[in-house]
Amino acid sequence: MWLREELLKSIWHAFTALDVDQRGKVSKSQLKVLSHSLCTVMKIPHDPVALEEHFKDDDKGPLSNQGYMPYLNRFILDKVQQEFDVLEFNKMCWTLCYMKNICTKSLLISEHDAFKVWCIFNFLSEDKYPLVIITEEIEYLLRKLMEAMGSGWSEEKFADYKLQLHTKKNCLTAWELIELLGMGYFSKGMNRQTLSMGISEVFQELILDVLKQGYMMKKGHKRKNWTERWFVLRPNSVSYYVCEDLVEKKGDIILDRNCCVESLPDKEGKKCLFIIKCTEKSFEISASDKKKKQEWIQAVQTCIQLLRLGLSSPHREARLRRRELRQRQQVEEEDLAERMKQLQAASENKQRQLEDMRKKMEEAAAKAAIEEHRRKQTQVDLQDRYRLDLEREKMVRQQMEEQVAQKTSELEQYLQRVRELEDMYHRLEEALEDERQAKQDEEAMHKLQARLLEEEAAKRKELEQIHLQQQKALSQTEAEKQELVAKQLDKERDLQAAMLQLDRLEKERQGALEQYEAVSRKLERAANKTKTWKDKVAKHEGLVRLIQPGHKGPQRITNWGPASFTDAELELRKKSWQEMKNQGAQAQ
Repeated sequence: MWLREELLKSIWHAFTALDVDQRGKVSKSQLKVLSHSLCTVMKIPHDPVALEEHFKDDDKGPLSNQGYMPYLNRFILDKVQQEFDVLEFNKMCWTLCYMKNICTKSLLISEHDAFKVWCIFNFLSEDKYPLVIITEEIEYLLRKLMEAMGSGWSEEKFADYKLQLHTKKNCLTAWELIELLGMGYFSKGMNRQTLSMGISEVFQELILDVLKQGYMMKKGHKRKNWTERWFVLRPNSVSYYVCEDLVEKKGDIILDRNCCVESLPDKEGKKCLFIIKCTEKSFEISASDKKKKQEWIQAVQTCIQLLRLGLSSPHREARLRRRELRQRQQVEEEDLAERMKQLQAASENKQRQLEDMRKKMEEAAAKAAIEEHRRKQTQVDLQDRYRLDLEREKMVRQQMEEQVAQKTSELEQYLQRVRELEDMYHRLEEALEDERQAKQDEEAMHKLQARLLEEEAAKRKELEQIHLQQQKALSQTEAEKQELVAKQLDKERDLQAAMLQLDRLEKERQGALEQYEAVSRKLERAANKTKTWKDKVAKHEGLVRLIQPGHKGPQRITNWGPASFTDAELELRKKSWQEMKNQGAQAQ
């Protein structure tokens, strides 16, 4: 009976291949097909309703590997009662997964050889998911393969490959292992047939439990004649066939703990004889030479000893020993790392203690040196203090005399400054009075300009009304034309009078602007005068700080008020009005 862990590895590959979206989940319909296929190859009655019944409370959709595992254990693996064809089981799982993961056209091995490598990977991989094969097992497999192909083992080449393998976390997946063997990195110089035969030999030993095989002569039980047969040694039996194609099987020698194997002397013209004694029968066999005879005796004896100890096949026991050894090494490495950490911590603690003692000794020596230096310095300081006190008294007396003379001079300068500031204050009051008068004149000019602009706006409005009346008059009938012409002449005269009045107002406005500019210049002179006095006051330590009015530039006065628009806009308005006037004259 195969171990459940080994069967689960093949099923895991099939489950992963059905996960098309790589979300870690597979639909229930695909799991039904997988479950039916597993039951078929494992010779288990299939219950199509069991999957739905088992997951009737979970209708959220696809199932994960963890969700499918309880059903797989309960309804499939727990029901395995008889031997089944493990190769057919592995081929079914292989068929589901290999097309989605690898293409053998570019490799040196066939699809059948790739299947054998896949089975070997499942046997040697760790019992952790996702499945990987670690460096030690890769080396074990490569050594077996090189030995089967009759090639020498290259430590340097594998050491170089281990450096490359370090980038892949020191492990390979099944497809990476197939690609490694298929690319021929470790089998350069070997043809495809040699590589295929090596893979087949390792496959037979590790997967099919073929511990030894070869041609030997067997003595019959009835006729007592000697016939050449192809013998295949497995952990619990020795099978013999007509030839090495294993098609026609002639019988089995069942091994158990009561069996034994012994060497026989040469007889009946046969050499290299040995006998396998079982409970009911004994089998006499003749090897081709003494070396083969000894190898077969030792191999059969090893199988009988393992059966007596209740152990499995040699390579499975070797795999378990390698894993136990790795686990012990890992535990030892962890213990060693823990001890190293403890030693490191103890060493650091001792180092800190030594450092603290050294610092304390240095501090004590420094304190002693400081005390000695302080005692000597105290004596020197007392002597210097007495000498400095005498010199300080002399300097204080001289400074007092100098301060008295300096205060007298400062008092005279202060009185002179006060007189200058009083004179400056009177002049500043006069400048401020001039500035106030200039502001009043400026306000009067602003009012005058505003009045003139209002009159100009009224005249312009009257002219526009006259122009509109002229336009209306043109739309009347031809019969009233003479009368309209007479009225138009009167209006033209009125217009000429209005134009003259407008020119007069323009001249008055120009005069007002000239007066405004004169007032502005006067105001600017007053401001400059104020600024001059302000600078003079600032030079005398800021005893009097003046408040200066902000600067005002000349403002444009138009019919629409002060600063309504710029000179360019005023010119545009004049041109527009002149064009309207010319159009009215042409229409008349």
